[in-house]
Amino acid sequence: MAKGKSIYSCTECGAQSPKWAGQCPECGAWNSMVETVAPPPATARKGRFAGFAGSAGGVDVQNLLDVTPEEVGRLVTGSAEFDRVLGGGLVPGSVVLLGGDPGIGKSTLLLQTLVNLGAQQRTLYVTGEESPQQVSLRARRLGVSAQPVRLLTETRVEDILAVAQQERPHVLVVDSIQTVYTELLQSAPGSVAQVRESAAQLVRYAKQSGTALFLVGHVTKDGQLAGPRVLEHMVDTVLYFEGDPSSRYRVIRAFKNRYGAVNELGVFAMTDKGLKEVSNPSAIFLSSHEEAVSGSVIMVTIEGSRPLLVEVQALVDESHLANPRRVTLGLEHNRLAMLLAVLHRHGGVGTYDQDVFVNVVGGMRVTETGADLATLLAVLSSLRGRPLPQGLVVFGEVGLAGEIRPVPNGQDRLREAAKHGFTRALVPAANKPKQAIDGLEVVAVRRLADALDI
Repeated sequence: MAKGKSIYSCTECGAQSPKWAGQCPECGAWNSMVETVAPPPATARKGRFAGFAGSAGGVDVQNLLDVTPEEVGRLVTGSAEFDRVLGGGLVPGSVVLLGGDPGIGKSTLLLQTLVNLGAQQRTLYVTGEESPQQVSLRARRLGVSAQPVRLLTETRVEDILAVAQQERPHVLVVDSIQTVYTELLQSAPGSVAQVRESAAQLVRYAKQSGTALFLVGHVTKDGQLAGPRVLEHMVDTVLYFEGDPSSRYRVIRAFKNRYGAVNELGVFAMTDKGLKEVSNPSAIFLSSHEEAVSGSVIMVTIEGSRPLLVEVQALVDESHLANPRRVTLGLEHNRLAMLLAVLHRHGGVGTYDQDVFVNVVGGMRVTETGADLATLLAVLSSLRGRPLPQGLVVFGEVGLAGEIRPVPNGQDRLREAAKHGFTRALVPAANKPKQAIDGLEVVAVRRLADALDI
């Protein structure tokens, strides 16, 4: 491949320079000059309107009604949880970016996936961080060392593509994208320019050959992909590993998926034999109390298309500070402050002299507004020292006017609660089911004051 010319462009204003500079000469931004590959010179078009692409350039405009959608054949990975996050399976020609903290299980999951696919599909595992002996030791720990897996230890993207064209795999894994580099650029591997250009070449190959491509990306302390987040718009699916590395449970969440629903959730348990899927994730997020305790409420949240039962706990204690603390784990901090103001204004309960701590058990992160009512009831239960009755499940959004607003998928939430043995549900009036659910008493409320009275 011919050596390309590189230039430096500003990420703030787009100004270009043949040499790197600490400060952009155009906008004055510091450390914004990034190395990129210079585009080839544009060839002059013939014709009167040289600046427009017409029929002479082979560009045809189609009517959307005339385009017939084709059924996409998916590859089953062998893990129902992983298939759920991918949208039903792996699509040929798709590019999946898998991010997560180092050591959380990305390489383990992909190695298990290649072993499951290896019996029916050609696979290739490219590792730039580990030696073949290290990969072999991991496979032996997982109990899959006897399965055939094609392995390549290489970091130069041109060599990776050359081997891929010879092997012609159906599934290609690059672990990780931060170690891959291209000779078109002079910057070090892992830099913004190297990661972006290397990923662009790999994505181009995947689209042209129909190879399903996995790119592994590490996450920094800020929760962003090490290197650039510009990869997210280049790929078809973005998956993130979540969870505490010290815990045995792992969660994979889909933040972008062109072939399925976003915010889908897959739950796994890390064992000595690798990642095992959890078929009933609601059970691991519920704490089993021998007796009713104050400050604990069970709610039903929706992750993608799956309803999950989670426990919201609150601890309210007298504050000796001028500004009482508001601490949340798994919930939005600003929303807690807003809910406490609503509780004071429309419920007559003030917490201005109390420290409030709210936690979602199991390390779950709930971003939807359906947790509002459960959060307020947990705070009130801890403040009063009175536990809520066992067998109660709660969900609903609380408005600034004190009204209880409906949330999506109310029927699915109630059926999930009934399946796990809950006998009473406190829900918004608009979410009350038209037909009774066996074994579940549904109490509908319209105002926050009504919920507190009940």
